[in-house]
Amino acid sequence: MSETPIDSSKRTWLIATSCAGAVGGVATAVPFVSSFEPSEKAKAAGAAVEVDISAMKEGEKLTVEWRGKPVWIVKRTKEELDALPKHDGELADPESKRHPDEFTPPYARNEWRSIKPEYLVVIGICPHLGCSPTDKFTTGAQPSLPNDWPGGWLCPCHGSTFDLAGRVFKNKPSPDNLPVPPHMYLSDTRLLIGDDTKKA
Repeated sequence: MSETPIDSSKRTWLIATSCAGAVGGVATAVPFVSSFEPSEKAKAAGAAVEVDISAMKEGEKLTVEWRGKPVWIVKRTKEELDALPKHDGELADPESKRHPDEFTPPYARNEWRSIKPEYLVVIGICPHLGCSPTDKFTTGAQPSLPNDWPGGWLCPCHGSTFDLAGRVFKNKPSPDNLPVPPHMYLSDTRLLIGDDTKKA
């Protein structure tokens, strides 16, 4: 039985439509497979955040977002560090002993509440009702603050005050100090927030 010949124009048309169908199938499959991967927003919500702190100057604060929360990085001056122990008696939890596992990792259970004395890393959310305190780094008398104010933060919602180690003062609504998130240094100028288990 002889085969019916296919003319060249039909053959070209069949090859072209077959290729187009294959490309379309691949194009359809790629978005389908990609839908199983977490979105960039989802990755950012829980992933560790790497921060370049090389340009920070003494007295400056840098804010980054981790898990939808503001994380403050403050480069404290020598004078600010020297002043920290002077008001321990006015603090509710000067040594961060209340709920240490929840609010202060082992490497931050010191007088500075930090790995490196000059850099404070805290979550900028008041443990009372979740408000975000405002910067009050200037020392001395100011509205809503005592005359001997040492510098730190004031929560405008209910008046909790925190020193420059994120420690809450006595007789304030906040039951705890500002939380220290898990973090580590990848180098002298690179900080990783959200993970303290990786090796540099």
